[in-house]
Order: sequence, then C-alpha cells, then structure tokens
Amino acid sequence: MNEKGSGVTATERLLADFCERSFLKLWSYPNPYKDDGHELCDLLAVFNNTLFIFFDRENALSEVSDKDPQILWDRWKRNVIDRQVRTAHGAERYIFSGRPIFLDAKREKPFPIPFDRDKAVIHKIIVAHGAKEACERASPLNVYGSLAITYMETDGGPTHPFHVEIDKRNVVHILDGHNMPIVLRELDTVNDFKAYLDEKVRAATTFDYLSYCGEEDLLGHYLLNYDTATHRHVIGLKVEDKVNGIMIGEGEWHDFVETDLYKNTKNEDRISYFWDELIQRTCQNSVDGTLGGNSDIACGESAIHEMVKEPRFMRRGLAEKMLAAVERFPDNGPFARQVTFLPSFEPNVGYVLLQLRAPDAFRSEPDYREKRQTLLEIACGAAKNKFPHLIKIIGIGIDAPKFSGGTVAEDFILMPCETWPEETNAYYEELNKDWNFFGTSALRQFQDHVTQFVPPSHPDKPTKPNKVGRNDPCPCGSGKKYKKCHG
Repeated sequence: MNEKGSGVTATERLLADFCERSFLKLWSYPNPYKDDGHELCDLLAVFNNTLFIFFDRENALSEVSDKDPQILWDRWKRNVIDRQVRTAHGAERYIFSGRPIFLDAKREKPFPIPFDRDKAVIHKIIVAHGAKEACERASPLNVYGSLAITYMETDGGPTHPFHVEIDKRNVVHILDGHNMPIVLRELDTVNDFKAYLDEKVRAATTFDYLSYCGEEDLLGHYLLNYDTATHRHVIGLKVEDKVNGIMIGEGEWHDFVETDLYKNTKNEDRISYFWDELIQRTCQNSVDGTLGGNSDIACGESAIHEMVKEPRFMRRGLAEKMLAAVERFPDNGPFARQVTFLPSFEPNVGYVLLQLRAPDAFRSEPDYREKRQTLLEIACGAAKNKFPHLIKIIGIGIDAPKFSGGTVAEDFILMPCETWPEETNAYYEELNKDWNFFGTSALRQFQDHVTQFVPPSHPDKPTKPNKVGRNDPCPCGSGKKYKKCHG
C-alpha cells in the first residue's frame, strides 16, 4: 500500500478529491517531491505513459479603487500565472531528466507508478484561483467570470486584464476556479480527459492562434465538433481545412448545457457509474491492502487497468448490457451459470462476464472462489476460440446478484491472447467441453450502436420507463437502493 498526501491548501485538496473521485484514484498523487526535497507539483497523475502535472495557485485579485486595474492585473498574472508556467516547464524538464520522484519530503517513498520517459506525454495544467469576482465585475458580458486564453507565439509579456497569452510552442493548460470542476466532471475518465488535452495541444500548435473566452467554452466547442472522418472530436474546422486561427466566442458552454441533447445524455450516463463503482471498489481494496490475487493493478497491466481505459459513453453501454444480463439470469435450478461477451472501446479487446448461481453451502466451501476463477478462465479461453481477432480478454466473475443476497465479490482476470498457439486453442477447447461456453443453442447475439450523445428521441433508444425504480434494490447486487447506487 502506498501512502499518499491529500493536498496542503483547501484548493489543492479540492483538486485531489476531484482526481480521486473522477478518474485516477490509484494513479494520482498530491504533492510529490524532487530529489532535493522540494515539491515537484501540486498533483501528479500517471497512466499509460501519459503524465498530468497540476499546479494550483490561489491569490485573490485585489480591488483597490485608487489603483490602476492594469497594474493590479499585471501583478496578479505574474504571481498566479507566469510564475506557475515557469514552474511547470521546470517540472517537465525534471521528469524528462530521469531524476527520481518521491511521495514524501524525506525522500523515503519512491513514486510507485512506472512510466517510459522516452514515450511519455506530459500535460501541464495550472489551476488559477482568485480572479473570478473581479472578472465578473469588469464585464457584465462575462457569463462565468472565466479567464480568456490565447495560444500564440508570445514572450509572456503584459496582457489586457483577464486575458492570458500562452506560448503555443510549449503548451500549458490554464484552468480557473470556475471551470476546473466543469472540465474534470465532464471529462471524468482518463480516455476523455487525455483526448481533450491532446486535441487542444494539436490545435494550439497547428494554428497561428487559438483564442477562447473561457475553458468551458472551448470544451463545449470540442464536444459538439465531431469529425466523422477521423472519429474524434476536433477543435476548429476539420483537419484538412486550411485556416489561420480559431476564436471561440463567449457562451458556447452556457448554451450547450441548456440543450435537451446535453440534459438527456447526462441522465443516460447515470447508469455508467456502475462501471466506475466496479473499478473504485477494487482500487480501494488495493489501497487498503485487502486485494487478493497476484496483480499489481497500479503498476502494470491488469483487468482494472483495461477497464479504466473505457471512455464515459462506452461505460454507459457496457453497464447497460451488464445490468441487463443480471436481470436476464435464469431462475431455474440451484446450479446455473450465464456468460456474456461485450466488446471494448479499445480495438480487438473484449469482456467476458460470468455469473454463477450456487447453493449457500457450496459457496461457503474454502475453494469456491478458486473454482469460480478457474471457470472464468475457461470462459475467457472459449471467447478467444470463438472470436480469434481478440488480443486481450478481461474476465469478470460474480455470483448472480439475483441470488447472492446482496453480497458483492468480483473476480477479475486479464488474458493477453495476441499470441494463441494451436496447442493453447486445443487446451481451452478441451476444458470447455464440459461447459460449452459460447457454443450452446441458447447463445444470442445482439448488435447495438452506442453514441456519445443521446438525443431524447434517439431512434436506436426509444423512450421507455425504467425497469428499475429509484427505490427498488439495485440490480448490481450492492444491496443498496437504485437511487443510492446510480442516482
């Protein structure tokens, strides 16, 4: 178990809490240290050779009536923005130098997450607090009091009040006290957050300038601007279109969140947090030192590591299908099993959900979990034989929630299977003879199309009443009411 800090200041603690709750519980560490005993940054998160380094700075912009507003702004910008930008660049150089990182000032606890510095992508993120009220007072047209940002070639000199210029040749992301929670709430998976920052860096470095009135406005533009040719969100026009610069106007986010499209999608996304709960529960067991098995889920490949990669809209689709499979579990016989295959957002990766029903006496035997894990492995091997294109299979084994009395205990396995010799194929084929996973006459195949945004009258998802009421027991087997689990 790795002990981590929780942030020093109130705003640092807020940032740490957002990162832990939203997307990087096992992979985010507040206040890491350099080998000279000084802090590297306010929070460091590492996942798959992508590093997010956060710098949090709070300093209220003075309101002195006899002072020139430009002088007050310049002083605030130097202290809160410019100084942190230099610190961020220094932290990036330190990381790339290969010098060690520690969790404590005494340098006794090494940073536990490995990464390849030759392949590392670093996103430098400054959260600047203190200018919101002054910004709102300065202009009634400023909807939220957010800082305006422009990426261009600049030496970082003085700017007009509430407008920050960042050198496009070395991008630093600037958030403020208002839009930091918006960004981390809307992009609350590693995949979604990384994709946004990657695209922002691409746009900032490609165009002569990228200018917007607030980070939330850029986010709204990004989410609504989907390129069907490249299957990704973009900032600006399509990649092949030739433009010199991009300017995003005030109110893009304000207008977007008022649409039925946004409101309905947020409602539909509620069920996706069942997927997050599976991850968080296992991560907490790892933090507490109570996780069984031989997988170090924070430091290497694992089933949980693969599950974390799923973006929000895929988590919605996966959670819907998993909970539907829970509801469909057959009611006949004291012994029963059901296996469900689900594709991942990652290419050539899939999930196998194995549900078992067994009498209490059988489940209380000392080797029951071992037997369930063996059966899950056989089901994963059968899935590879059935779907030979797969290169990774994540197995999730549970007691059927319908009959488990609210007890939740999951088994997870990761089966790398890009190399699959004939003898391995034959081995699992032989083991599967007694179970016939993916070979019974009861096998059913469904094709569904999952979209990031769900209009209220989506043709593939007609409006219908929920099968589970908010006060009914949650079908995930947690023993809680549905509204407590996913409401």
